[in-house]
Amino acid sequence: MSLAVKIMDDLKTAMRAKDTVALEALRAIKSEILLAQTASGSKEEISEDDEVKLLQRLVKTRKESARIFTEQNRLDLAEPELAQIAVIEKFLPAQLSEAEVEVVIAKIIAETGAAGIASMGKVMGLASAQLGGTAEGKTISAIVKKLLV
Repeated sequence: MSLAVKIMDDLKTAMRAKDTVALEALRAIKSEILLAQTASGSKEEISEDDEVKLLQRLVKTRKESARIFTEQNRLDLAEPELAQIAVIEKFLPAQLSEAEVEVVIAKIIAETGAAGIASMGKVMGLASAQLGGTAEGKTISAIVKKLLV
């Protein structure tokens, strides 16, 4: 079942339940999917990798908004953002812990023989491809820096 179909099903459920937070998050996902489909110039389904990237981008923007609202002491605005993150994350693959990500990155470094911060780009590319969607780029970057220094 594609992401668009899952979103539509959950959208109907949220409408019936009058869950405004879920509705807002699901409508944002639906909108982004439609934008991604039309941006490529065709009405075809977008790939699963693109769907994951799209969802991660939505989560990232909401986390940033929630952080800013919290810094400005506007918890009334931060709470809906955090609630929407929970709704969006249901559609993302299970996230790996930092220890699990570190094991994968250590293996990549050993296989490539990377040493020093100069080879960070090479390791980041391989790690991002291998971990695609199961870890945030920020987490991957921090662990790569830690292991290469």
